[in-house]
Amino acid sequence: MTIKAKAIRYIKLGKRSGGWEDTSLNSGEIHFGYGGVSHEMALTGDVGKIKQQEIGKGKQPQVAASTAQQVHDFYHLDADCLWITFARDHLWWTFAEPEVVYFGPPTYDRGERMRKSIGGWRNTDVNGKPLRIDSLSTKLTKVQFYQRTICGVEAGDYLLRRINGVEEPLIAKSNQARDALLDVLTQAITALHWKDFETLTDVVFARSGWHRASAIGCHQKLVDVVLEQPTTAELAAVQVKSSTSQTTFDSFVEGADATGSFDRLFFVCHTPKGMLAAPADRSDVHLWVGRDFAKIVLRLGLSDWVMEKIA
Repeated sequence: MTIKAKAIRYIKLGKRSGGWEDTSLNSGEIHFGYGGVSHEMALTGDVGKIKQQEIGKGKQPQVAASTAQQVHDFYHLDADCLWITFARDHLWWTFAEPEVVYFGPPTYDRGERMRKSIGGWRNTDVNGKPLRIDSLSTKLTKVQFYQRTICGVEAGDYLLRRINGVEEPLIAKSNQARDALLDVLTQAITALHWKDFETLTDVVFARSGWHRASAIGCHQKLVDVVLEQPTTAELAAVQVKSSTSQTTFDSFVEGADATGSFDRLFFVCHTPKGMLAAPADRSDVHLWVGRDFAKIVLRLGLSDWVMEKIA
């Protein structure tokens, strides 16, 4: 399914403490006010006449023209107009039936007039991914600060791409470049001398806020590094292997658990012998292998460090 629209409008769903907003979103409706313009006049679609009426009431020409256009849009934009709004930390979108139902004076939970949505309001893209406001570009979200009720949307192409789950062209290029860099970085890490690999792991933890803890007796025979997280006082055991097997990993977890001293366990390896798997029910056991470890190195800005070591 691909969402297309001949027109796009943002609508602020009422200004009565969310009453109209809740009714619209929960009932699959679009509620609208502007009681100064009668239902009969709005049905005519005569923007000029509505504007002159508003001017006659003492409104400035620009305000009167805006009112006339908003009323016209609500009444006369067809079912192929995409309506959007922002509420509950999400972007919501829908299409609407052409018929306008007139109720009369507004109440707390409904507007003066209403259009029924087609299929209800949605706050996800066509693939079911939530359209959270904090994940959207300001070039789109800025429209929510429009002071009146209905307006056009400048970032229409961007909006349709997000609703259709289409990746931004620049993001696609960035992901391709990042994937290529990760491939190279993964190979580069395997080319490190074992001592440099241990140093890289140490720098990764240091940049992540972990500090080396003092030696703890026999634990040093079990682990390569003991770390402490200053903000949470967590103690972590770390083992670093250039190449290893599932049996070695399982022995590390079993031995570290037996001490009863560690809050977290980290096992780092760049070239595993076969597939390694961490216990599915253990959120405190972290297995960093191959490409997964390369992603961490890239996020921490250490790719140049790796390249310099193998140059």
